[in-house]
Amino acid sequence: MSKVRENDVVKVHYTGKLNDGQVFDSSLEREPLQVELGKGQLISGFEKGLIDMAVNEKKTIRIEKHEAYGEVNEALFHKVPKSDLPEDIKPEVGMGLVGNNPDGSQQQFRIAKIEAEDIIIDANHPLAGQDLVFDLELVEIL
Repeated sequence: MSKVRENDVVKVHYTGKLNDGQVFDSSLEREPLQVELGKGQLISGFEKGLIDMAVNEKKTIRIEKHEAYGEVNEALFHKVPKSDLPEDIKPEVGMGLVGNNPDGSQQQFRIAKIEAEDIIIDANHPLAGQDLVFDLELVEIL
């Protein structure tokens, strides 16, 4: 029976959970994820978990934060004057914002704290600092 190797193209169903069991993403209600391994498209722990799996195999993997989205980086917190926000936005902790970079690309932020005149935005990935759990089912090796 064929098993997943580095650089294979695979289709996989997954359910991603936090350590407390809270689901943050799942492919079960849509098409399986198709990905070419070794291209940096997945967090390293997810990719490592697929290696040596056989078609129709199911397993649960635990990924420590250093193989997921890393530690929370304090340098990615920035103070922004509330006056810089569009007038129609009422800031709330946890709210997502999108900002424009000088090169024209966009970056996502979350509001981490609200002060009298400013907000503190967080540019870390929302799952930074978290250990993750994934239930995997290998659907196909292409």
